[in-house]
Amino acid sequence: MVEEQVILVNEKDEQIGLMPKLEAHKKGLLHRAFSVFVFNSKKEVMLQQRALGKYHSPGLWTNTCCSHQRNGEDSIAAGERRLMEEMGFSVPLKETTSFIYKAPFDNGLTEHEYDHILIGYYDDLPKINPDEVAAWKWMPLAAIKNDIDQNPAIYTEWFKIIFDKFYQHINV
Repeated sequence: MVEEQVILVNEKDEQIGLMPKLEAHKKGLLHRAFSVFVFNSKKEVMLQQRALGKYHSPGLWTNTCCSHQRNGEDSIAAGERRLMEEMGFSVPLKETTSFIYKAPFDNGLTEHEYDHILIGYYDDLPKINPDEVAAWKWMPLAAIKNDIDQNPAIYTEWFKIIFDKFYQHINV
């Protein structure tokens, strides 16, 4: 199997190259990514617990899904594709904001991403892919914010950054 490539970008989100995903994470190079937040009609967010076999942040809670755009794929199409692959459903998404973050991990890898935040709405149950997702749950935004303050170690770094700096862009 050919390793997935990520899109290397500059700080203006302009594509400057492609690189295998693991290599980009080993080198900590800035690349394009997205984070999907799916809300239900009660304004709760669907969270996922990352599968225990993930190469970074295994078992941690995070937003509904996240990944990387493929070469030539826009953020919305990528988010809708990955939502189906991870959570087993598709909904229309809209982009709210984007930001750059850098987070080193204990295993020597570094996430350095130009992350696009995407929002969608769904009121049904997911059909999770167990290779990607260990568990899922709905939570109100205020409860998530409080739980991150109380239990930061159980959440992914990018999720904590989004809640800290971009809460207004996901508060629907």
